[in-house]
Amino acid sequence: MNSENVRLNRLGIAGGTFDPIHIGHLIIAEIARQEFHLDKVVFIPTGTPPHKLNYNVTPSHHRYEMTKAAITGNPYFEVSAMEVERKGLTYSIDTLKELKSIYSDKTEFFFIIGGDTLFEVKGWKEASRVVKECSLLVYHRPGWDRRREEAEADLLQRDMGASVYFIQGPVLDISSTDIRQRVMKDKTIHYLVPPSVEEYIYSKRLYQKGSKEAKKG
Repeated sequence: MNSENVRLNRLGIAGGTFDPIHIGHLIIAEIARQEFHLDKVVFIPTGTPPHKLNYNVTPSHHRYEMTKAAITGNPYFEVSAMEVERKGLTYSIDTLKELKSIYSDKTEFFFIIGGDTLFEVKGWKEASRVVKECSLLVYHRPGWDRRREEAEADLLQRDMGASVYFIQGPVLDISSTDIRQRVMKDKTIHYLVPPSVEEYIYSKRLYQKGSKEAKKG
């Protein structure tokens, strides 16, 4: 990251497995960027997330390259390999510490998360420190009760002093799981992922039957 990045005032953090990244991730990040006046959004593919130890996650270099390809052309988006290069389990607090060591003391940090993740926040490593040093920008997930999400946000604000804001955008029923299954079943994923990601998936034979990277669901 260059010196220009270090002087950013408001940085959005879009972390995720990105297996694969899809247009829903990009749309939500762009809406959050505009709505909350973020100078930049950094996409951080996870390394070894503790909540997905039993999942067959695609190797990190593929997920990083797909994310890098997806954001090409948007000057407000960038990708970081800090989590995929980190040894051991990946925790939000470690990523936040690393970002704070890179950016100015005046930089405000905003985690962009799904409404379902709200219910996991209290179980995060050093959760109280994370929410003290980083605001949460939440987008509604299809199939989840908005009232429950909003109630959980109220609890986090009351019990932990968290700053929680809901992103006002469309509820996009697009999932990485569905995209992987569509590839495996030889169904189109056109328009569900950027063309560059679609090309990468097929050129590397990701998620296809018989390939090492095929997913079971």
